[in-house]
Amino acid sequence: MLKKFIKRFLPNPHTVKQHKVLLVFGTLLHDPNLWHLNRRSAAGAFGIGLFFAFWPVPFQMWLAAAVAIPLRVNLPLAVATVWLTNPFTMPPIFYGAYLVGVKVLGAPEQKFTFQLSWQWVLESVETIGPAFLLGCGICSIFFGLLGYFSLNYIWRWSVVKAWRLRVEKRRECKQNKLGS
Repeated sequence: MLKKFIKRFLPNPHTVKQHKVLLVFGTLLHDPNLWHLNRRSAAGAFGIGLFFAFWPVPFQMWLAAAVAIPLRVNLPLAVATVWLTNPFTMPPIFYGAYLVGVKVLGAPEQKFTFQLSWQWVLESVETIGPAFLLGCGICSIFFGLLGYFSLNYIWRWSVVKAWRLRVEKRRECKQNKLGS
């Protein structure tokens, strides 16, 4: 079942509560709903995590936690899903977001080379910034909603499948008992 699959990858709640980034939330982390894993909390957390994964800021995990806590969705899953954008996946994902922004704005694609400097960031905000930020916003909303509804559907499907298997097994047991 999907719940067992997800639980294998989630960290221990006690470990997460002690993480220095999340200490700012204090006693809010003691709500048991933040650690419970059900369809609503998992789908909401997955959607929140994907939503903030497309934000080009260095504090995505904190933002995901700040939204997951008042919405009472699974906190570890929301924070972990943000790591879809990590140092290895960030360049292609953000370049794709930039291309989405270029398409929506109808602007010409500009060639650029990344440089790790504050000067490059300031210059890029003027040239590629509008298309990049619009693309990030569109991808953020699209993939956040897609993640929420997809996980919700997959969860429901797996529960229905498990129930059908259970009913089928009961039916076979009854037939075996009647036949003997």
